[in-house]
Amino acid sequence: MGVGMRRVVALVAVIVVILNGATALTLCNVTEDGFTACKPSVTPPAPVPPSPECCSAVSGADIKCLCSYKNSFLLPSLGIDPDLALALPAKCNVTSPAEC
Repeated sequence: MGVGMRRVVALVAVIVVILNGATALTLCNVTEDGFTACKPSVTPPAPVPPSPECCSAVSGADIKCLCSYKNSFLLPSLGIDPDLALALPAKCNVTSPAEC
C-alpha cells in the first residue's frame, strides 16, 4: 500500500471515529483500551515504561500493520510519537517485523 493510500485510509479512520463518537477505535488489532494503556509510554517528553496492560495490547497487535503508520499523520494526530510506538514491541518482548 503506497503512502498516499495509507494517508487516505488513516484519514477515513479518523473521520469515522469523529463521526461515530461513541464507536471504539480499533486499529491494527489494538483497541481503544490498548491505545489508552500505551499512551503514557508513547507520549513525549517523558514516556514511562509500558504497563502490563500496554504490553498485552502490543502482544495482540498486528505489528506489521502498525509499522505501516510510522510515517503517517495518524499517530501524531492522536498524540503518539511514532518512534516511541515502534519501540514498544522490544520493550514488551514482542518480535517486530524486520522491515519495520
